[in-house]
Amino acid sequence: MRGRAAALAVAALALAACGAKDEPDGHATGPRTGTDAKAAGSPAARPGIRLTDAQLAGQHVVFPFAGRTPPPALLARIRRGEAAGVIFLGANLGTPAQVRALTRTLRRVPRPAGMRAPLLLMVDQEGGSVQRLPGAPSRGAPAMAASGRPSVALAEGRATAATLRAAGMNVDLAPVVDVVRPESALQAEGRGFGFSVKRVGRFGAAFARGLRAGGVAATAKHFPGFGAAPAKTDVGAVRIRVGLRDLRAVDRPPFAAAIRAGAGLVMLSSAIYPTLSRAPAVLSARVVQGELRGGLGFKGVTISDDLEAPAFASRGGARGAALAATRAGVDLLLFARTYDGADRAARALADGLRSGRVDRGAVEASLARVLALRAALR
Repeated sequence: MRGRAAALAVAALALAACGAKDEPDGHATGPRTGTDAKAAGSPAARPGIRLTDAQLAGQHVVFPFAGRTPPPALLARIRRGEAAGVIFLGANLGTPAQVRALTRTLRRVPRPAGMRAPLLLMVDQEGGSVQRLPGAPSRGAPAMAASGRPSVALAEGRATAATLRAAGMNVDLAPVVDVVRPESALQAEGRGFGFSVKRVGRFGAAFARGLRAGGVAATAKHFPGFGAAPAKTDVGAVRIRVGLRDLRAVDRPPFAAAIRAGAGLVMLSSAIYPTLSRAPAVLSARVVQGELRGGLGFKGVTISDDLEAPAFASRGGARGAALAATRAGVDLLLFARTYDGADRAARALADGLRSGRVDRGAVEASLARVLALRAALR
């Protein structure tokens, strides 16, 4: 009980740290420093807050929506303090002015006192074949690596941060730091910084450092390494038959480099790695807690890939995947297909907390990590 109370106190303190209202237009000058974030979270800022099950669950979910107007249900969730953030997909994005108006609308939704940490407003902006917004980066990861100069990736990261901040967003679901294998899905898509462990590490870290310098959180993906995947998990279950020694010697180092460079998030792969687990990596405590937290000492925020993907159809769909990922230790549950799928998952997580099938203390400790990240953003 003492550990649970401590976790609750940390979570409540992190919530209190975020009492100031969001910047209305997303054009703040940059992230707060660690000292600023700690100062904002002084115990005098706000007394402890007890979250409802629905709030605690929703604060772990990133929601999508269709079209260019947020649905009333999503706005109501944000208003109740039951959402961590929103992911923007191609169908959401029109002209730059429309995008700014959209993010401004989301930022201005009033929320309960003490629960006003900036929403996580995120987008896939890798460059090349995966780029949602017009503007930077001006080239994809392979072209950055082909320059031979990590300073190019650093500059592209800074420019990408400027693109996102101008749009009112604060998280980039990039860089891809997977070490690409020949004839893999990533090679076919033209993603990733290449086949060399050292090159991927240097260029991925530089891009992450540029994003961070520009006031945007970077996301290293897809742990423990998706570079050998023969297909995308968007179409079904994928098994990556790479031995543990190679996963640790080849695939792990670029993630370590990105984390050292300040990547605030690490995305877990949806593929299955038989050498580690029978379940997809994102649903495996051995991967999340053992390989990432224990093996790399990562203390930041873990995020899933799309939990509504076909890869999870045999595992209870979005609801089952959300519960399993939470139990494995994933902090943010990302949905990139339908609002309804994310809504059902959030409700399932709330039911799990209510019934005791999900450890409330662990979820509260997880929320503290998420809120620390949000407190550092503007």
